[in-house]
Amino acid sequence: MSGSAAVPEAPGLLAAEGERVDRALADVLDDALRDWPATLAEPIRYAVSGGGKRFRPVLFVCAFRAVRGEPAVPAVYRAACALELIHAYSLVHDDLPCMDDSELRRGRPTVHRVYGSEAATAAGAAMIWLACAVLDAAARDLGLSATERGAALQELCRAAGAAGMVGGQWLDLEAEGRQIDLPELERIHRAKTGALLAGAPVLGGRAARADEPTLAALARYGRALGLAFQITDDVLDVTGRAAVLGKPAGRDQELGKASFPQLLGLAGALERARRESAAAIAALRDARIHSPELEALARSAVDRVR
Repeated sequence: MSGSAAVPEAPGLLAAEGERVDRALADVLDDALRDWPATLAEPIRYAVSGGGKRFRPVLFVCAFRAVRGEPAVPAVYRAACALELIHAYSLVHDDLPCMDDSELRRGRPTVHRVYGSEAATAAGAAMIWLACAVLDAAARDLGLSATERGAALQELCRAAGAAGMVGGQWLDLEAEGRQIDLPELERIHRAKTGALLAGAPVLGGRAARADEPTLAALARYGRALGLAFQITDDVLDVTGRAAVLGKPAGRDQELGKASFPQLLGLAGALERARRESAAAIAALRDARIHSPELEALARSAVDRVR
């Protein structure tokens, strides 16, 4: 298995692949939302079109290429859009007044600030169904069988649901305002942030019909990368500026949330993030998955500034 021979640095890779994901997202939404009520379609478009790194769908595409060793066709990008739809829904709900009550996301007013909490709640819920429909249709276009499509949908829902992102969000809310230890903090974030990041390369592998050992290696890669990504988020929440981050800095402290810098110190948190990034790369190499793209993305999880 091999990736692309000429690989840009992670910022260039994310920019180029992010543009392709954006085009696929626009096509997917144009097709899916054509007959939807404007009061529901508009907040969905707003939530999805707010920019962002498109990190999860890019992971999907790069994992597909690593397994197949060939370029990704348009259906691969459409399938990858399912991850961005789930991620976007999670941000919409995360920002609600009953959750983090955030006013700024990606440098713009949050969805509930523009359209109201009821519309934001409904739009987020609708994106869950839309993500599943998009993934199933694209997987069908890729020639996956009903069994293979079912396994992919199960993977997406497991990463997004009570055992993954939603469960992690609930654990995060329960932990606000109280002291927690490092193992509990890791449990929260391996679910809240890490589950969808871990699921992205696995789903890309499933789309490419990877065997079980390869899927397991991609899962190990994604779990380590996901923790590195979240630790870096916590560091940036302490050291970053709102103008760079596109959201208020220092929000974790305001909400009384534990963070990796709080428990490990800034230097300790950065060192742990680097170790997790290295573990992600080691998971690929141990399984003989040659992918400079995935390795660059693992490094970028730590090196980024937003």
